[in-house]
Amino acid sequence: MEQTVEQKLKALYELQTIHTKIDRIRQVRGELPMEVADLEDDVAGLETRIQKIKYELDDVEDEIVTRKNLIKDAQANIKKYENQLNEVKNNREYDAISKEIEIQGLDIQVSEKKIREYGFEITNKTQVYEKALADLESRKSDLNAKKEELGTITAETEKEEAELNAQAEKAIPNIEERLLTAYTRLRQNAKNGLAVVTIQRDSCSGCFNQIPPQRQSDIRQRKKIIVCEHCGRILVDEQMALEAETV
Repeated sequence: MEQTVEQKLKALYELQTIHTKIDRIRQVRGELPMEVADLEDDVAGLETRIQKIKYELDDVEDEIVTRKNLIKDAQANIKKYENQLNEVKNNREYDAISKEIEIQGLDIQVSEKKIREYGFEITNKTQVYEKALADLESRKSDLNAKKEELGTITAETEKEEAELNAQAEKAIPNIEERLLTAYTRLRQNAKNGLAVVTIQRDSCSGCFNQIPPQRQSDIRQRKKIIVCEHCGRILVDEQMALEAETV
């Protein structure tokens, strides 16, 4: 059966009333879901960074072990060459072995220098590592607190929100597709989510611009769907809001 304009307006206003209640519940949660998501990203980022620094520290420790082994090998070679010096038969052999001893000595110096550099690197990376650990603990603490707060609020409101969502789903089939599309678009574009608003003090309660007396009279007659000339919201009269409250 074809709906009258008045029935269409009532169906739209009923849906708006339900959605407004849902919006208010979500406003209670405020920025908490976003804050929780941001903190979860921070925690994940810090955990990745900490793991990366740990790998880097392990690599530097391995480099130090490698350099120490090179020093041991070089020292063993020097000792071997020094013993060979006692058995040389000419200056040419002596010079060649002396050169090898010198090379091994330079290798030791290079490795010792590298070990010192690695030591500084370990000190710096350890400081960064410890700070990242402290930051991680702080972020985890904040995250747990925010999750607990969000969980408490959600537990208090989830039943009511579920009931309202069910009411909205039940109300939607009562609205023709063209009007529902317009309603959805208006809600998405409005900061406060209001697509259907009443007249208050001779003004649109959505944008607060004044509505001419003749237009107000047309709205009260409920013979056609009228939108605000300024914000485009669908307008209903004050009496319809009162009727909705008594239902």
